Amino acid sequence: MSDKPLLILFGSQSGNAEDLSAKAAKLASTFGLSPTVKGMEEIKIAELSEAKRVLIFCSTWGEGEQPDNAEDLWIAANEDGAPKLDSCHFAVCALGDTSYEFFCESGKEWDEWFEKQGGSRILDRIDCDVEYDEPAAEFTSEVLARFSAVSSEGVFEPDKVGQVIEPEETPDGEKDTAPDEAAGVSPMEGGIEQFLSSGDRTLDILFGSQSGNSEGLASKMAKMSKEYGLEGIVHDMDGFDFNSLANKKRVIIICSTWGEGEQPDNAEDLWKFANSDAASKLDSVHFAVCALGDTSYEFFCESGKEWDGLFEKLGATRLVDRVDCDVDYDSPAAEWALEALPALAAVDSTGLFHEEMLDSIKQYVDGSGGGADGEDGFAIPSISAESIQVEASVFRYDPVNASTGSDTWLCSIPGHLSVIELLRELKSTQDGTLTFRDGQSDDPNTAISVNGRLVLPGLTRIDKVAPIREGSISLMIEPLPAFDVIRDLAIDPWSLERKRESSEPWMVAATREGIRTPQGDIGSMDPVSASRIHSIFDFQSQNILHSSSDCVPHANGYLGPAVIARLWGRREDPRSSSKKKDSIDIFLSSSNGIKAETDLSSIKRQPSVPNAVSDALLEAKNSVLTQDGFNGKHGKHVWWYAWTVKSSGRVNDTVIYRQALGPFALLGNLFSGVTARMVLGFTRTGGNMFNGMLGMVAPPAGIGKMPKQFNSSVNKHHEVVAIFNEMDGRF
Repeated sequence: MSDKPLLILFGSQSGNAEDLSAKAAKLASTFGLSPTVKGMEEIKIAELSEAKRVLIFCSTWGEGEQPDNAEDLWIAANEDGAPKLDSCHFAVCALGDTSYEFFCESGKEWDEWFEKQGGSRILDRIDCDVEYDEPAAEFTSEVLARFSAVSSEGVFEPDKVGQVIEPEETPDGEKDTAPDEAAGVSPMEGGIEQFLSSGDRTLDILFGSQSGNSEGLASKMAKMSKEYGLEGIVHDMDGFDFNSLANKKRVIIICSTWGEGEQPDNAEDLWKFANSDAASKLDSVHFAVCALGDTSYEFFCESGKEWDGLFEKLGATRLVDRVDCDVDYDSPAAEWALEALPALAAVDSTGLFHEEMLDSIKQYVDGSGGGADGEDGFAIPSISAESIQVEASVFRYDPVNASTGSDTWLCSIPGHLSVIELLRELKSTQDGTLTFRDGQSDDPNTAISVNGRLVLPGLTRIDKVAPIREGSISLMIEPLPAFDVIRDLAIDPWSLERKRESSEPWMVAATREGIRTPQGDIGSMDPVSASRIHSIFDFQSQNILHSSSDCVPHANGYLGPAVIARLWGRREDPRSSSKKKDSIDIFLSSSNGIKAETDLSSIKRQPSVPNAVSDALLEAKNSVLTQDGFNGKHGKHVWWYAWTVKSSGRVNDTVIYRQALGPFALLGNLFSGVTARMVLGFTRTGGNMFNGMLGMVAPPAGIGKMPKQFNSSVNKHHEVVAIFNEMDGRF
């Protein structure tokens, strides 16, 4: 056991100082220190006289006040009889907010008090603003290295700062060893979870960006890094201290190229400094580079290539090869991250790369390892299934040659794999030109059609998408209908986006009553209404909902069910103003609104579309038809007259189908009640009694629901479908 105890005290109001203390304790063991973390309410002031190393993290509350858990200790520290600290080495990390007058006042007070009591300041106090993570992390690493140079007698030895101290020999000539070493246990045998959570797990991600793509990708990498036990910190190259990289262990560079091979604006100054004599060596750094560019330019990804070469020149270790991404960078960057992040995660807190841990880390993250231990002691099994024979036919489209077709592969793969994993495997092992939208398992933009089902491939298991017959399964994988295909399975969603924008989907709120809460005045809504509104918007992918309509591929102007559902949800929202609701009614009742929807059953039968959404579409259609008295050639109205279609393809709107069969049919029609219901239809629907002057001249045409005298063309998709549904039941 180490003979270098370190007392870490925290004074915290919101938990930030406590969190930093816990991180410091994890990192301390890598410097040969034995940390003890205590809240300031857990210690007596007299106990400080025995401490040789004290690290304080303290926030400031209100107008320069000590946090609640530090108040009693601070009072005791200022009473008579406070201990002398002549043999104590200390350092203070103060947390505060520069918007307050007494910035970091509590930390300053503890710093002065320790010095007043005779303590030796081992490192100057750092005063951190609300964005404290990066400066606090740098301070912690440096101060722990200095504490490690304080001997067991309490003497600071500057020449030993950051050095690994060899175990001292015992009187019988044997070296004093740690328990794990004495038992012959490697640190790696503590388990993959311990490895991924021990010590400093910081991953520094630097971005050089001109249009924002690199910055957005850096943020995604930081989020993904958490799965690998890393703490991703994103840095803008603009204003970044290059020499601070000398103390880093893991670095990712994401950089785009501007113009003719130039560095982006925010990276230019850093690049100049990095190439100067003042730049530090990077011997302890492990790095990886993701370069963004455009193959239509001569100097493709030049900036990323330059950073890659410079880091290697300065002594840094490249863990994975650089990836050079074209304008469609999402998929290659995501694949690269699946290699780069495990490699960087295999660098321990001392900066040593453990290549033997790579496979274990990948298996741990993707869940293919042995499973995690449950809280009650049993093992949670990993999900797996036996291999099955898969015949995968994939739609192919080459925009260069304007050729279409399909490729079929026969393969044996585990049934529990998702469809997106199958596509990745085909792309990596069979055909690198296979194109599809890749992403996270729940990414709504990855949607495709598998055996006629519209699905998110990352959430769809292969053995669940179709029946297994004699140990084999057949898959027909196609792009979503109703969209233009860019290449293979990749579609262009902008047609839907343009329709969404044209529908003016923004919120126009009504003035309404609210309630006063500690967080401020907010509007209120009863739970039933809130749940209903939420259910209307609760669909996985707007692309899937849009494609689920049989009408969309044939009616280019139709807004589509995804846009209609959102409009109806906004229409039913009690927060919407009356003016906004009237505007939505105009959209819904237009020729490209919900009336253009042929058959809602095609939407309802898609498993990916919740019933609440299809029910909302039906409500919208009923509402629109009711508002205009069921006038106009909606589907049901055309169906009534389907049998009177002339060879010209025009509907004879003046007669009912029985009348077209001769005088006897005409008499039968009078007794059937059909004509009466049509003439008197306005009494039930609220429609007009007379539809123009025709009802006065040539009744019953133009009266009630009886249509006008003259023929009219059938040019709407829902009208054509209504006719064919009546003429041929097989349609």
